[in-house]
Order: sequence, then C-alpha cells, then structure tokens
Amino acid sequence: MSYTEKWWKHAVVYQVYPRSFQDSNGDGIGDLKGIIQRLDYLKELGVDALWLSPVCKSPQDDNGYDISDYQDIDPMFGSMEDMEQLIAEAKKRNIRIILDLVLNHSSDEHRWFQEAKKSKDNPYHDYYVWRDGEEGIYPNDMDSVFGGSAWEWVPELKQYYFHQFSVKQPDLNWENPKVRREIYSMILWWMEKGVGGFRLDVIDQIAKDPDLKITNNGPKLHEFIRELSHETFQKGDLITVGEAWGADTERAKLYSNPDGSEFSMVFQFEHIGLDQQEGKEKWDTAPLPLVKLKAVLAKWQKELYGCGWNSLFWNNHDLPRIVSRWGNDEKYRVESAKMLAALLHGMQGTPYIYQGEELGMTNVCFADIGEYQDIEIRNMYKERMEAGYKKEDIMESIYARGRDNARTPMQWSAAENAGFTTGNPWIGINPNYTDINAESELANPDSVFHYYQKLIQLRKEHSVFVDGEFELLMEEDEQIFAYTRTDADTKLLVCANFSDKEAECPILKEWDDAETLIRNYKNDCQSGRMRPYEAVIKVM
Repeated sequence: MSYTEKWWKHAVVYQVYPRSFQDSNGDGIGDLKGIIQRLDYLKELGVDALWLSPVCKSPQDDNGYDISDYQDIDPMFGSMEDMEQLIAEAKKRNIRIILDLVLNHSSDEHRWFQEAKKSKDNPYHDYYVWRDGEEGIYPNDMDSVFGGSAWEWVPELKQYYFHQFSVKQPDLNWENPKVRREIYSMILWWMEKGVGGFRLDVIDQIAKDPDLKITNNGPKLHEFIRELSHETFQKGDLITVGEAWGADTERAKLYSNPDGSEFSMVFQFEHIGLDQQEGKEKWDTAPLPLVKLKAVLAKWQKELYGCGWNSLFWNNHDLPRIVSRWGNDEKYRVESAKMLAALLHGMQGTPYIYQGEELGMTNVCFADIGEYQDIEIRNMYKERMEAGYKKEDIMESIYARGRDNARTPMQWSAAENAGFTTGNPWIGINPNYTDINAESELANPDSVFHYYQKLIQLRKEHSVFVDGEFELLMEEDEQIFAYTRTDADTKLLVCANFSDKEAECPILKEWDDAETLIRNYKNDCQSGRMRPYEAVIKVM
C-alpha cells in the first residue's frame, strides 16, 4: 500500500476514556463490555478507529498509565476475553481498536520492578534507571512532573531510582537491549490479537539521560524509535501515534516520515500552550492569542505538507473541554462547538474526537477539592495552598485546566447518572447532563453530533480534505480564522468567526457563488459578514 493510500490518512479516530464511557455492571466504573454496548453509536457517528486510554492491568495510581502487566486487562475493565470480543465486534463495524501503550515507565508493581528491587545483581535490576547515593542526598535536583523529586530512595539497595512521573512509575531503561526485546515481543503479541494500532504515551522521553538532566528528545530517541518500528509496527498495517510534547516540525518530519520508519504521526502540543502565561505553569491562564494560534497551526500544516502527517485535536483525557476553553459554553455553546469542529476537520491530518466532544460536553466545576480524583490536581492544590495562594484562585485554575474536566462520565441520556451507570459513579457527573446528552443530540438534526457526523462524511467524499494544500488567509485578523485547501481540481474554503461578536469577512464575498458544504447556522451568512462563532465550509 502506498503512503497516499494509507487508511489512516482518510480515517477519523475517536478516543475513549474507558472508566468514564459506559459501565455495564453497575460498579460505577466504565468497562470494555460497556464500550461494546456503544459500538453502534460510534458506527453511526462514522469513526474508523477507537483509541482506548490504558486498560492493561494497573494499580491505578495514575489512571492506568502505570502498567503492572502489559499482557493482561485490569479487572475493573473486564477480562482478556472481553478485549478479544471488543476487537472482533469493532471489526464487524469496520472500526479498529488502538491501544494506549506506556513504554517510558512501568508500575512499581510490575514483576520486573519487583525483581529489580531485590538486588543489584538481579537480571531485572538494569531494566530501570538507578543511581548510587546517600539517603536524603539526591543524585541531582530534577523534579518529577507530578511534584517532588524525580528520585526515590530504596534503602535495601542504597540506591535511588528515577521516575519522571509518580513515585509508583519507575522509568524503564531503554539503553538495555533486553528491555527493548521484552517490549517488542509484547507489541507483536497484541498485533496477533488483531489491534489496529497504538498510541504511545510520552514516547519522546524514552531516551532520557538523567545525569545530563535530559528527559525528552534524548540523543538516541530516533534510533530507539526506528528499531521499535522496524521490529513491530512495520510488520502490520497499523496506525501509530506518538505523544511528543517536545516535538517541533523538524522532529515531526522524522516521526511521521512517509517511508514509515517511525510512526504514522505524532501528537504535538504547540497550539495547546498558547493560553497560559509565558514562563508559568499550565494553571496560570492567559487569553488565547488567535493570531498566534493561526500562525502555529498554519506552520504545522505548511511544513509537514508532502513530507509528514499531522494529528488534529483540540481535546484529550489530559486537556479541558475545548468548548469551555476556546469556545463559549453558555450562550453560544452549540455554535462554538461546531465552529471549532469545522476548523479542525478542514485541515490536513487525522482528526481525533475525544468522547463527548461530539456532544459539545463542557468543563465541570466541582465545589470541593475532595470531588476531584486526578493526582495532578490534588498535588497542585496542596502545593499552592502551602505556598499561600487563595483557595478561590486555585479552584478557578482547576475549573479552567484540570484533567478531570475531560474525565467526567459520558452523558448518554437525561436518565439518572446520565445513563452511564446504575451504580455510584467513580467521579461526579456534570450536572448539565439533563440538557447535554447523546439521546437528545441524536434526536435533533441540528445537533453538534449530527454536525460532526457530516464533517466525517465530507472527509470521505472529498479527497481535497486529505490531499489539499493549506493556505492561511487574513493572517492578522483577530476574529476570523480562514484558510483554503487546494488540490488538482478542487478548492475548499474554511471560514470561521472565532469570537462572540459579529465580524467583517471580505473573503466570503469572493465565494458567494460557491457551494456550501456545511454551515453551523440554519441560514447562510450575509455576504461579507459573520455572526458570533459562525463557521462555513465552501467548495469550488
């Protein structure tokens, strides 16, 4: 299959956060059988692949991103038989299953680490990153992402182990070829099971060098990835996407090289950090500079054209809901949700829809910190309270940026617990589920759901969405986000008012006679003017 014919270039991927999607047994936690029950809904939406956040066996210190057995399913989600049934049932509906693999670190409860702790001579000791030292005197001053030192003392060994994330997530030592072999055989085992691809968590951190304080983009990163791909992914017709917070366009050309030597694509996050205060943490928010957002997205569109591939996303399990973040989740919730969808799906790349995004689900504002489940939120709250921040300011940051915004249960109906569970949900449900839910969206032909469904269909009908060259228009305009996509015989205009005020848009006059493929208001806009959050895609 040639690069241009790769199925994933024409695909739309839907991300499921399993514990919050659908509970089948009343324990308050979503599971694999619940996902199977909802496959027809996903087929109706039109998606081609489901990316599942981790379902492997885990103590759940970091919601499954701490894996204790890569070749077993965590009992909270079901059994390996359930996983095999999910792969089979999804295949019947032409939907592929994408597994989330965490290869930078394991759980401290993984048998490798349990062995590694026994002695320095244990064959598994070198599966992890250790440094000699004295208790209380760290090898260096590196901090973990979740707060505190990145080094943890093991008294029986008189050594520290390195963990970039939670203390229960020791980093794997990719310098050790035995570790790499174990990983490859595990991936091939899953490929035999029939999975359609992999999302690779924080993959740009596997080549770390803690002595030099290098975490991402280490010197051997691409050497490791090319070996990984050669030994595994290239033996099947898979979609592979690496999470790479440290990626720029030059690195992304390596990751997504058309020769298939690394991945299909990466998630890059340059656009995601634009609304935080410079030099501060993600909790320190700032207004979104639209001109900068346009420039960043245009750069990725232009620089990867013909020599790489983009992942297109606004949301995931780590990010707040986009309609609350960059749209207007009150007066213009429906319009802005559709506008953001049109902008994203009109670009070149593979679009990712995060569960509930297609309903216009919003952020949640729990009144008390005790209602939040996320380790990152709890650690930040504790640190900032101790540092003397005002409680209301901390809570506002959590309302804007907390990961639990994405993790409240999927809103299926106006019934009790939003149709998610008959039990007590593991995390609170957004109270607006009585208004915003799949049942009412499916019944309304003008809903956000039907708009996403149509966008997905348009990508399949018009090759310009896949192949067309991108050109940004009105670059300096602070309200309008407009661009064209052009191939040999078709020109497409995507035009959106990214604000809650009317906007002048002279470019639309030139397209007055063009066919409208999709719009987010019932009637066409006035020539040259756009209503709040209005979006239109035209073709000529």
